[in-house]
Amino acid sequence: SKGLLSKALKAAKRNAIPLGVGAGILGAGVMSTASASDDCIPPPHQSWSHKGAFSSFDAGSMRRGYEVYRQVCSTCHAMNFLCYRNLVGNTHTREHAEMLAGSIEVKDGPNDEGEMFDRPGKLFDRFPAPYPNEEAARAANGGAYPPDLSMIVKARPHGEDYVFALLTGYKEPPAGIQMRPGLHYNPYFSGGAISMEAPLKDFGQVEWQDGTPPTVTQMAKDVSVFLAWASEPETDDRKKAGVKWMTALFVAAGIAGYWKRFKWMPIKTRRIEYKSY
Repeated sequence: SKGLLSKALKAAKRNAIPLGVGAGILGAGVMSTASASDDCIPPPHQSWSHKGAFSSFDAGSMRRGYEVYRQVCSTCHAMNFLCYRNLVGNTHTREHAEMLAGSIEVKDGPNDEGEMFDRPGKLFDRFPAPYPNEEAARAANGGAYPPDLSMIVKARPHGEDYVFALLTGYKEPPAGIQMRPGLHYNPYFSGGAISMEAPLKDFGQVEWQDGTPPTVTQMAKDVSVFLAWASEPETDDRKKAGVKWMTALFVAAGIAGYWKRFKWMPIKTRRIEYKSY
């Protein structure tokens, strides 16, 4: 047994790098698979164009995603942390954002007579909420509360992968599973039963001005990108700042290295001789 153990240790030393790579791949595979104790399956990973260190959000996809939210999702879900001014320079021009804000009515006041009044929306107004309070939202949705979507990508594991999988993952329940009335089967939702029916169902459900075919997967992808941006609108600015800081640090490191070599070169290369008299 000692001989076998010593041979195994020698083989592990000779193949340390391949074994490490294999262990890493195995660990990644284990992390991406479902466990028996999970109440849902993990969403598959998608290749998002904005995930790279030097990449940014696709403005066209964000604009289309906003239209999906405005025409479909906003009937039940609010985005209380986003204002129309956040769209300017990111998804829309200032004129277009002002037009979108002006299409809603906002209760304001009081006026000089102490009364509340309705006015057209402005850029500093937040996106309108579909319900006045949580109780009204639950009453209109059979007791379920539609969550706010402002930070939904940050609030859910796997981020936009989860949102995309949830929107496209509605299926017929497998044999032996009976869904209660008002619930729908979705393996990516916790428990597999979700009260929200599939929001994206039909081709052409949303109208886009750029001519992109509004398929279900395209709508799900674009609204996932928009919600990812809404959860962290400063992502692109932070990446730009990171590139600037890293460039400055590399330049500073080069200058410091040259200065160190310039100052210490005479000392490190000097020759000391001792002569006897």
